[in-house]
Amino acid sequence: MRRRTPRPIRPRKLTSTVLAAAAALGLGVALAAPVPQPARAEPAAAAATDYCGGQCSDILPPGATGNATLADILANRVLGTHPEHSTDQLGRYGDLASGYPALTDDKLTDFFNDSSFGVPAGQVASVTKPRDDVTITRDKKTGVPHIQGTTREGTEFGAGYAAAQDRLWLMDLFRHVGRGELTSFAGGAAANQGLEQDFFRQAPYTEADYQAQIDYILGHGGERGRQALADAQAYVDGINAYAKKAKDGRYFPGEYVLTGHIDAITNAGEIQPFKLTDLIALASVVGALFGNGGGGEVEGALSLLAAQQKYGLAEGTEVWESFRERNDPEAVLTVRDGSFPYADKPATPKGVALPDPGSVTAEQLVYDREGGATTAGKADSKDRTEAEGPASLEPLRGIYDDGVLPRDLFSRKKGMSNALVVSGKYTASGHPMAVFGPQTGYFAPQLLMLQELQGPGISARGASFAGVGMYVQLGRGQDYAWSATTSAQDITDTYAVELCSPDGSAPSKDATYYRYHGACLPMEKLERRNAWKPTLADSTAAGSYRMQVYRTNYGLVTHRATVDGTPVAYTVLRSTYRHEADSIIGFQMLNDPGYVTDAASFQSATQHINYTFNWFYADSRQTAYYNSGLNPVRAADVDSSLPVRAQTAYEWRDFDPTANTAAATPPAEHPQSIDQDYYISWNNKLAKGYSAAGFGNGSVHRGNLLDDRVRALVREGGVTRAALTRAMAEAAVTDLRGEDVLPELLKVLRSQPIDDPGLATAVQRLESWAAAGAQRRETSAGSHTYGHADAVRIMDAWWPLLVEAEFGPGLGDDLYDALRANLTVDEAPSAGHGPTGSHAGSSFQYGWWSYVDKDLRTVLGEDVAGPLARPYCGGGELSACRDALLTSLRTAVAKTPAQVYPGDDNCSAGDQWCADAIIQRPVGGLTHNKISWQNRPTYQQVVEFPAHR
Repeated sequence: MRRRTPRPIRPRKLTSTVLAAAAALGLGVALAAPVPQPARAEPAAAAATDYCGGQCSDILPPGATGNATLADILANRVLGTHPEHSTDQLGRYGDLASGYPALTDDKLTDFFNDSSFGVPAGQVASVTKPRDDVTITRDKKTGVPHIQGTTREGTEFGAGYAAAQDRLWLMDLFRHVGRGELTSFAGGAAANQGLEQDFFRQAPYTEADYQAQIDYILGHGGERGRQALADAQAYVDGINAYAKKAKDGRYFPGEYVLTGHIDAITNAGEIQPFKLTDLIALASVVGALFGNGGGGEVEGALSLLAAQQKYGLAEGTEVWESFRERNDPEAVLTVRDGSFPYADKPATPKGVALPDPGSVTAEQLVYDREGGATTAGKADSKDRTEAEGPASLEPLRGIYDDGVLPRDLFSRKKGMSNALVVSGKYTASGHPMAVFGPQTGYFAPQLLMLQELQGPGISARGASFAGVGMYVQLGRGQDYAWSATTSAQDITDTYAVELCSPDGSAPSKDATYYRYHGACLPMEKLERRNAWKPTLADSTAAGSYRMQVYRTNYGLVTHRATVDGTPVAYTVLRSTYRHEADSIIGFQMLNDPGYVTDAASFQSATQHINYTFNWFYADSRQTAYYNSGLNPVRAADVDSSLPVRAQTAYEWRDFDPTANTAAATPPAEHPQSIDQDYYISWNNKLAKGYSAAGFGNGSVHRGNLLDDRVRALVREGGVTRAALTRAMAEAAVTDLRGEDVLPELLKVLRSQPIDDPGLATAVQRLESWAAAGAQRRETSAGSHTYGHADAVRIMDAWWPLLVEAEFGPGLGDDLYDALRANLTVDEAPSAGHGPTGSHAGSSFQYGWWSYVDKDLRTVLGEDVAGPLARPYCGGGELSACRDALLTSLRTAVAKTPAQVYPGDDNCSAGDQWCADAIIQRPVGGLTHNKISWQNRPTYQQVVEFPAHR
């Protein structure tokens, strides 16, 4: 595999020197043409009233500029330069990992942008007027677009125009992902094949389906729905206006040339105009990535069967439930008062449809593979074909051979973003404050983009997902700020649909007819045929395939099986399927200063968002929280954690498959709160009674890293923005295992003297690391060496070994493997997980930390609320447990750094810092420097409003 280690980068404008260098490399004049010079700086437009008083900040690496011409990309790869504002937020973002201990309020702008409204006089870099009723002003420091319209249509047109200026290639890429057409657009790399297959499996749509979502909003959204679609159309018009201008002027993103869509010399080719239905496709991507919840019932059923097979029906079920941890009493909570029952286990579940042992098979998705698709998603050099191209572009050959996006972007569990919000009762100023933001991975350009929108009925600054930025989705208004974390409550169920034959004969497991309300109906076949050929960017050999998903009234077919000998298809039904765009109304409300005026009106706005999010709010007087999501009202006694029979009695209440609608739980039943002393969220359990949708939400969760620190601040009082930011930043460089599980491990090991000198030394190093805070942080800024590096290496090597030593013998291979399929054992920073694969920042969300913690405390004889059904380590004997842990530790200590950190395309084997380091995954042609690992939001706000309207 070709190594593509990014070279050290120094930010620099595309000056005449760079253009001359590009010309020397053989680029024609048209290819080397820079983006047209901005208009002469004009006075800043009048900003809306800003009540934050300079106390609102934000950051979004690597930079505001996400488009790059072909000359920009070539200069980046050859000379190490960057277009202006494409990387100028990365350094400040990365510096917080080492700079947070000395942080004070007056130093926040060393690490964050000033997110005040408007652009101060003297800081205007450019003013663009794409039409008479809107201006786009960009500031000198960051290049963020400040869009001000005199009409609402003009405001939205400007938003679309600015989005295209900053993210045109990215938006085009993701609309094709949403349509299941990534390979035909960006190339047939194995990763591209895998990603589009994963997404099409989750959200296959026809063009009529996209239009139906638009029609549904028009028919059910009232005046706000009609206004939202008018806003969206103006936004699309703005995108298309810029795309045409850039294409005609030859300063469009260079990726269009590299992927064969536009000829570099003749300018022949097309940037396909965007349509309103493209925004629906983009919304479906956002919903699948960050706003989904539940599912996995078939995998849960398989682990339950394995537990019942090992222990018997009653005890096996008890064991499985203890690992499931639906409502663990030791779990850290976001809302600490009250109870919000949802999706708990019924006393006597009805309609459960467990598969017959050994009968489950996954539904085939891909058919008719040809050429470069015949490898079934496996990359192989023999499947490469180099496309012709000018010699001057050789440095850019193959930049997408490994895919333009991570292979597992949609297949891995997502649970990201964090929030820390403190009531004014406990702050130094007496005003609430918040440090919060979404943890969306690291891409270049970023999936989010910063913007300020000011126009009739719209007044906000913040981040929006590129391509659906009609409104700010996470940010601040005139006197309030808001943000979200993924809540992922269960809005997805699995049904066992009985198969049938129209002629009345016995059906096979492969039948394409199913029973619905007594009738034998044909399944609807949804197909997508994709083909590609080699390009300069992706040398995957020409190929094609067909994707196929069957759709029923009960959702999409994912597996086949038998239940009590009867052939069934397991289908997945998500409440937001066919409704990803409905949330546009809630976002519109959040941007409307006439709607959001206090905590209650904020909660009302978020009730119109059907994505599964935790929403947080702060103004100068109040804080608030609300959990959004289209929670279906299930039939009585249905267990949502397991497959259920597809019968009328077990359907969602008022279920209508025509548009996939059903009764939803009322807002009062969603977890919510106003003015709690503090809120934290890191995708932890929401509230008492509100069942976790997945496994492992128990006594140890990364949410504890925030809760412990914020609780201590509140107890002391006098909280400042800097203090709250320090709490977040310290948690961001802390190893959860080292802080919350290692103490129990050490207790077991120290229960008797350690005679082996090598193990004694290893334990001493682990103790020293734990005493110092169990951090993964450089000894000094830029050292690229961790303090307590050997202890970190030992923990990384030991954790998977100790989990297996602790649980493997007691559970047995089959059950242990089945439970690992429900919940991965580890998510250390160096592991290949998260929304961008390895080097993704987000860590310690999913793992066996709670299981280890509860089991060891049981063996130690300590009190455990909600223990596992039986002890596992050493069969419950402390001495045997200690021996098992020591044996696994001995193996871990012997592992070399190169074995623990084997290296990849970006890092040499044994390089611990690099293995953890965050890399902005190139989605476009630009690359960026690595930064030290931090487990924190990608886009982040620090806010404290001193005044209110």
